[in-house]
Amino acid sequence: MKYSYVSHLYCPKCSKTYSAEEENHLCTCGSPLLVEYNLDELAVHFTPDVLKQRAPDLWRYHELLPVQHKENVVSLGEGMTPLVDFPSLGEDMGIPRLLMKDEGVIPTGAFKARGAAVGVSKAKELGVKELAMPTNGNAGAAWSLYAARAQMSSTIIMPIDAPSITRNECALSGANLFLVNGLISDAGKIVAEAVKEKGLYDVSTLKEPYRIEGKKTMGIELAEQLNWQLPDVILYPTGGGVGLIGIYKALQELKQLGWISAEQKMPRLAAVQSEGCAPIVDAWKKGEKESSFFENSETIAFGINVPKAIGDFLVLDAIYETNGCAIAVKDEELLEEQERIARFEGSFVCPEGAAAFLAARKLREDGWIKEEEQVVVLNTGAGIKYPDTVDIEVPTLEPGDSI
Repeated sequence: MKYSYVSHLYCPKCSKTYSAEEENHLCTCGSPLLVEYNLDELAVHFTPDVLKQRAPDLWRYHELLPVQHKENVVSLGEGMTPLVDFPSLGEDMGIPRLLMKDEGVIPTGAFKARGAAVGVSKAKELGVKELAMPTNGNAGAAWSLYAARAQMSSTIIMPIDAPSITRNECALSGANLFLVNGLISDAGKIVAEAVKEKGLYDVSTLKEPYRIEGKKTMGIELAEQLNWQLPDVILYPTGGGVGLIGIYKALQELKQLGWISAEQKMPRLAAVQSEGCAPIVDAWKKGEKESSFFENSETIAFGINVPKAIGDFLVLDAIYETNGCAIAVKDEELLEEQERIARFEGSFVCPEGAAAFLAARKLREDGWIKEEEQVVVLNTGAGIKYPDTVDIEVPTLEPGDSI
């Protein structure tokens, strides 16, 4: 049995195909490329029973990943994050079957480790020596650390306001780190110029095809953890949108393999953004297929501060195809939800995760989510990576004081 059943790359806009054994980025038409697998051939050999003997990491699904030779795998043990029942918060929301997929416990403290693991592994297989990317923080931290593990150089450019912890992770990894007095879109322009001038391998969001393959393992894991039964709703904090695109791709592939029955409905996918940066929400409300650049974007949920995503059309397709929705929430309310989650369930989620929980609350109030439905919220990172979002006064005692 082969290690990977990768077939080729293809363009979802113009259908042009490319080799998965050569370095490729965007299609000539400007669209991101997606990975295709020989699913009919794989279905003959690959069944859920095979997984029972495998390690609890994302490489348990290596046949559905693009790395063709095991020796090229770069791993820190990422994957198989817990799916946690939230009964108290669910009761408070009126969603008794509320679950959290907790990506905060993964290496580097955020779901970005999935994309980095697969992306760096494939880059290694392609002979890449130095990669470059713009980042809002967590992705840069993950890719620089995984690049270091692969003995690969990295150049990372992030906004000056990015969380300081992620900046430290990049610096400690030995990355060539630069800060830009602007947004991730500004960092992206600088990276594009460096790629052109210095020939660096561009791993900007969806400008290489393999980050999404790492992210899609969230969807495969979720299905496996639910015994191949799909939830009714999945809520995902959406910036570049790669995780939501990946989850949708994973569930489609599992249906093609026959691991999920054809009769099962796809979960309704909800893209969650902040009112301070909501290009996907604006486009969805208008029924458009692509978003417009969101001017003067600003949100405390820094990971979803992406004013224009290159894969926006793929995010919107996934929403439309699953009868999903896009919703924006207020920063001050998501911080209240973050505190409520900690008090009800003892989980310190990241601001982006809190935004997704708040969206679930609002969609239940609106009746879009029904009481009997099973709802999964993705917490995309650890709250401890964002210490500046919590501002609580604590009384100080002197020795000998009583309480």
